[in-house]
Amino acid sequence: MGKIFYAVSGEGRGHAARARAAIEDLRDEHEIVLYAPGHAFELLAPVYENSAVEVRRLPGLRFHYTASHRLAYLKTAASNLGYVRDLPRLIRRLMRDIEAAQPDLAITDFEPSLPRAARRCGLPFLSLDHQHFLVTYDLSSLPFDLRCYAGMMALAVRACHQGQAHSIVSSFYFPPLRPRVRAVTQIGVLMRPEIRRARPETGRHLVAYLRRFQEPGVYRALAGCGEEVRIYGLGARPAAGRLRFHEVDVHRFTEDLARCRALVTTAGNQLVGEALYLGKPVLAMPESGNREQAVNAHFLRRSGTGLVSSMDAVTAGHVRALLDGADRLTARIDRRRLCGNPAALEIIRRHLAPAARPARPPIPAWGPT
Repeated sequence: MGKIFYAVSGEGRGHAARARAAIEDLRDEHEIVLYAPGHAFELLAPVYENSAVEVRRLPGLRFHYTASHRLAYLKTAASNLGYVRDLPRLIRRLMRDIEAAQPDLAITDFEPSLPRAARRCGLPFLSLDHQHFLVTYDLSSLPFDLRCYAGMMALAVRACHQGQAHSIVSSFYFPPLRPRVRAVTQIGVLMRPEIRRARPETGRHLVAYLRRFQEPGVYRALAGCGEEVRIYGLGARPAAGRLRFHEVDVHRFTEDLARCRALVTTAGNQLVGEALYLGKPVLAMPESGNREQAVNAHFLRRSGTGLVSSMDAVTAGHVRALLDGADRLTARIDRRRLCGNPAALEIIRRHLAPAARPARPPIPAWGPT
C-alpha cells in the first residue's frame, strides 16, 4: 500500500468528476489525502465523509465571467492577487504536510500549489488532467483563432506547474502528440463508477444537460424535435410539452443517459466523453466565449461521432439531424479507447513502485510564515 497526496482544481465539475473516478480506482489499495478548493471541495468532501479518504480544503484560483458568460480577465486577475501573494505560505504548509506524512507520490489535476511543494521536497508527482492537451497535442487542425487561443493558454498551463514525472492527458479525442514531447500518455476520459456500471440501451428519449444561462432558442430547439427530452441542470420545474425537467441526481441522470437516444449539452470534455463511452452521439453547443469548449467541439465534429452548433444558433433542425443520424454517428464511436481508467491506474502504479521512487533530498528550512 502506498500513500498519495492528490490535489484538484476547484473550477468546474469536470475536475472533481475526474478526481473522483481516479480515487475510486485507488482507494482500496492506497491511502489518499485529497486537497480541493472551492466548488471541488463542496462536491467531494460529502462523498468521502466517514471514509478512509481524507479531504482537506485548499485556497484556490477563482474565475469571474461577464454578463454574456465570457471570462472577465481583469476581474479574474484582480480577485486572484491575494492567492498569488499567499502562494509561498500555502506551499510551505503543504511541505510541512509532506514532511509529516511522507507520501510516496503526488498527483495534481491542474492545481498549482501541491506540485511546487512536491518539487521542493523531492517528492515525485504526476499531472493528470485535460488541460495539458494545450501543450502536448498537435493542434494544427484548429482554425486560426483557436490556434491563437491555444498558444496563449499553453503559457498558463506551463505556469501552473512543471517538472512532473509523467503527464497523463485525459480526453475524448486523440490527435497526434507534438514532436519531441516526452513522458506523456493520452488516455480516454476517467469514468465515474456509475458510468462504468451502466448497461447502455437505445431508447427514444433525448437527454439534455444545460446551464442556467441557456439561450432561449435552446428550449425551442428541444421542444421542436418531436421526442421526449429529459433536461438536467436547471432544477425541477413543471413539464413544458415534451420537455421534462429534473434535479441533478447522479443515479437517475446516469440511468437516463445510458438509455437515451442521444445527448444535447455544452462541449465539456468530461460529459461528452461519458456519453460517447455509453454509445450516445452528442449535439455539442460550446458556451459563448468558452474557447476550450470550442476546441472540444472541433474535435467532436472531426471524429464523426457528434454534431456541433453554437448555442445562439441551434434549431430544432439540428436536434432532428442528431436523431436522424444517430445510428451513423454511433457506429463511429470506439468505446474501447474512451475509458481512460485502466491506463491511468497502470501509470500511477508504476510510479508508486519502490524502484520508481528516488531517494529524496533533505527538505529545506521553511523560513518565516
